[in-house]
Amino acid sequence: MSKVDVVLGAFYGDEGKGKIIDYLSTKADVSIRCTGGNNAGHTIEVDGVKFAFHLIPSGILNKGTLAVIGNGVVIDPKVLIEEINNLKEHGYSVDNLKISDKAHVILPYHIAMDKMLEENRGKAKIGTTCRGIGPAYCDKYERSGIRIQDFIRPRFEELVRTNVRNKNKIFKAFGYPEMNAEEIIKEYSEYAKILAPYVVDTVVLLHNSMKDNKKLLCEGAQATLLDIDFGSYPYVTSSNPSLGGICTGSGISPKDIGEVYGVIKAYSSRVGEGPYITEQNNEIGDTIRELGHEYGTTTKRPRRCGWLDLVALKYAVMINRNYGYCNQPLRYSWKT
Repeated sequence: MSKVDVVLGAFYGDEGKGKIIDYLSTKADVSIRCTGGNNAGHTIEVDGVKFAFHLIPSGILNKGTLAVIGNGVVIDPKVLIEEINNLKEHGYSVDNLKISDKAHVILPYHIAMDKMLEENRGKAKIGTTCRGIGPAYCDKYERSGIRIQDFIRPRFEELVRTNVRNKNKIFKAFGYPEMNAEEIIKEYSEYAKILAPYVVDTVVLLHNSMKDNKKLLCEGAQATLLDIDFGSYPYVTSSNPSLGGICTGSGISPKDIGEVYGVIKAYSSRVGEGPYITEQNNEIGDTIRELGHEYGTTTKRPRRCGWLDLVALKYAVMINRNYGYCNQPLRYSWKT
C-alpha cells in the first residue's frame, strides 16, 4: 500500500467493495469513509457473523485500525448508534472510532422531506432509499445544515427550531404532517451525548497520521455511475462517490492518493430507477440475482441484474484514474 489507497465502485454499486476493503484494511492503520450516508452498505462476514455497515468504516473490525467517518458523510445518529451497539454486542471495541466534527447530521425532517419529494415525483421517481440523504446534502449546500460540531453543542436547539419552522412551511403547502421541533430536540440531544466522545477534527487527525507514516485506506460508497456529477443523472446519489469525493470528503490532498482500486463483478447490478443498458429483465437476470444473492444491503430490494457494460467500465476508469501516481499515461483503443 502507498500512503493513501482508495477502493471505489466502478459501476452502479454493490460490486463487493466490502470484501476488498476488509482484505486491504488488514494492512491499513486508518480506514476512512468519505461520502454518502446510510443509503449504502458494506457486508462483511467474520467467524460466521455478518456485519452490515452503513456508516462505520468496515475496517473497524481489524484490531489496531482507526475507523474514521469523514466530513463528506451525512450521518443519521440513530443508525450510527445502532451500528456502535451491534459491534459492542459482538465483543468489538469502538474506542478506535472517530467522527468528523464537520460531517452533517440527518434529522427526521430530512427523512420526511425525502419521502414527500419521491412520492410527488410520480412516474419520474428516482428510486431513493428515503433515508434523508438528498435533503441533508441540500441543506448542506443551502447552508442551513447542522454539522456534528453544532449537534453536540447547545446551539443545536436553536438551529433545529429554525429549520423545522422553515421546513414546516413546505410540508404544510404540500399537505404533509408538520414536524415538532421540541420532540426532535429532546430525542436527538440524547444521541448527541452518546456520540460526542467520538468527535474530533478528522482533517488534522488524517494529516497527522500521514506525517507519522501511517497507511490510510479510503472506503468508497455507492459507485461512479451514481455520482451526482458523472453518473446517470438524475438517477444518481447526492454526493461524489468517485475519486474527487475522496479528497473533498476527507480533507486529504490529491497528491497523497496512491493506488485506486476499482471494483467490478463479472456481471452487473443496479438498485433503483434509471437507465441500465445491459439489464436482463428476464430469466437470465433472475438467475444472476439468485446465484449472486443480489438484494440490497440497506433496503433489501431485489437488484436489477445483467451483463457487464465495458463501455461504462472504461468511462469509470477514465474518471477515477490517478494520473499523478501512475507513470504510464492512460490510453484507450477498441479492438473488434
